[in-house]
Amino acid sequence: MKIVVADSNLLPHRDRFESQLPSDFEVLWHNNFDEQALVADIADAEVYVGGKFTSALASAAQGLRLVHVAGAGTDGIAFDALSGDTLVANTFHHERSIAEYVTSTAVVLRRGFLGQDRALRHGRWASPVYDKTLNQPATFGSATVGFVGFGHIGAQSWSLMRGFGCSGIAVTGSGSVDAHAHGLSWAGTIDRLDELMAEADIVVVSAPLNDGTAGMIGAPQLAKLGGAGVLINVGRGPLVQQEALYEALASGALGSAAIDVWYDYPSSDGLGAPSAHPFHTLDNLVMTPHSSGITSETFEGRVDDITANIGRLVRVEPLSNLVAGQHVAGRKVSAS
Repeated sequence: MKIVVADSNLLPHRDRFESQLPSDFEVLWHNNFDEQALVADIADAEVYVGGKFTSALASAAQGLRLVHVAGAGTDGIAFDALSGDTLVANTFHHERSIAEYVTSTAVVLRRGFLGQDRALRHGRWASPVYDKTLNQPATFGSATVGFVGFGHIGAQSWSLMRGFGCSGIAVTGSGSVDAHAHGLSWAGTIDRLDELMAEADIVVVSAPLNDGTAGMIGAPQLAKLGGAGVLINVGRGPLVQQEALYEALASGALGSAAIDVWYDYPSSDGLGAPSAHPFHTLDNLVMTPHSSGITSETFEGRVDDITANIGRLVRVEPLSNLVAGQHVAGRKVSAS
């Protein structure tokens, strides 16, 4: 079996990946997504591993049986170009790492530590002990945290934040979250988004990006979160309207934010602004380069999932985390 891997995040775990496959497997590794080079390699491949799969690759891959994303998001996969016999699966393991990011940035922003750090660098002690015009901040544990999306990331983030004493609320597309089972004050459908934005002190965005969720948070929702509110986006940038986000942060209509997912991404050289708007000029924003889930533990777990699924494919067993290609639940998937 020939496997083409086009996810550079897996390269540090190459030995782990190959050691978990039978010796008769051929694995071709690509350092980055080069469509032309991939077209040449994928013609006789049966498995493709990577976060981006284009129509051109689908046309070239005549015998492809499995596209396995080395992450959760499948928005880079050209599903319409795939044959009905090609399976698509994903994997997770990023939720613990992202939950650490969510919790740590929430504490820093809720308590005002980011602003205090920047002020002290200029000799100003921005504490109510020294500046009587400042109010004493509330504890992080007194906050109500609103989750827009409550899957792996939201649930894991809440398990950490709940330990501080926070209250939690959530909205999801399905509205199927059991609030009592998760210790949330309430959970509902996305129709209650405005209610959540008004009630929460901190909002964590981790919903999937699709036609129904793109731009779901705009100026009216950010205004409801308010000048003391904290927004943390670890889902996808376009879930939040970028001009509205910039204007809300710049004007003080939104208190602060931590943004890990963006509107523009660099080429393979890793250089480039994350947006046409000058977010880098704002002093109430933590900017990170889509790094919240990037830890060795994340990708070790993903390697284990991917190689286990390849083994299931060979044995004609149902795959885990199947996104597309399984027509009847509970039956073995077609592997040929």
